[in-house]
Amino acid sequence: MDLIAFYILATIVTVAALGVIVSRNPVHSVLFLILAFLTSAGLLVLIGAEFLAMLLIVVYVGAVAVLFLFVVMMLDVDFVELKQGTLGYWPLGLIAGALMFGEIALVTFARGNVVSAGQFDPSPGAETNAEAIGLVMYSDYLLLFQLAGIVLLLAMIGAIVLTLRGKTSVKRQNIGKQVARTRAEAFELKDVQPGEGI
Repeated sequence: MDLIAFYILATIVTVAALGVIVSRNPVHSVLFLILAFLTSAGLLVLIGAEFLAMLLIVVYVGAVAVLFLFVVMMLDVDFVELKQGTLGYWPLGLIAGALMFGEIALVTFARGNVVSAGQFDPSPGAETNAEAIGLVMYSDYLLLFQLAGIVLLLAMIGAIVLTLRGKTSVKRQNIGKQVARTRAEAFELKDVQPGEGI
């Protein structure tokens, strides 16, 4: 049953990847990309790596692919004009594709340190795959994990600082000035005569 599911999912991944490349409509291309991500997550579930499958769906499908879809749908790009200059890049693309297929063939037919399906353990020394990744990440690589978090925090602060624009025409709240004001500054008594208004 696992072998049948693998062949079905692998066929869908291959067809979806080809659909990403050959699709003329960029919206269809992004939808094929989402399908390829979902079926790749199914392949990861088959080998017992459920945490990586969930991560693939949440990060790539939930954020990256949907962001691509929104950008493509919001921008009014003339794709016919955009594709007119792509004919000159075909030789480079064919060379890169040939190199990629050569690497896949080399890995497929290599007889070196190949791990068979019976030797592969997605959760060594743990109940689940997520627990195994957590044990490794928070014990052996804790310092690197914390450093990566600090780098991401600095990148987020840098992006906020670079994009923050202070406008002088916009009234902003000054909490210190509000708290420090006295009753005389806050109230002003007006002696309004009848019929005159304020």
